Amino acid sequence: MPIYDYACECGHRFEALVPSHASPAPDCRACGGRPRRRPPAVRLGGVADAGPSRDDAPKSWRGTGNGDAETVRHWHRQMTRREKLEQRYPELAGDRRPVLAHEGRFAAAPLRAGDPLPASPSDGAA
Repeated sequence: MPIYDYACECGHRFEALVPSHASPAPDCRACGGRPRRRPPAVRLGGVADAGPSRDDAPKSWRGTGNGDAETVRHWHRQMTRREKLEQRYPELAGDRRPVLAHEGRFAAAPLRAGDPLPASPSDGAA
């Protein structure tokens, strides 16, 4: 049974559950008149959003507003939601392996746990 929006000439607006599209409009509860069916309101609920990633979360005491309780609570909730989402959809988690080296020759491409060690420039010159 569909729900339709109605408006009466007296200015009363309401929604009504009717048996089918062809059913007559119900009487207005305010004045008893016959209302007209209106175009339905746009409903934009349920928009998917993964929320902030781990990279977006504050990483320092200053980033949490010097430990502001409400800010810490907010980010704890956000990251708990994100963790549950990543458990359900692992492709959203990205590479979670620990970074072993990120300076020098590894600045552009950090060395992560499980990666093979690349040959150093001095190994090939013999």
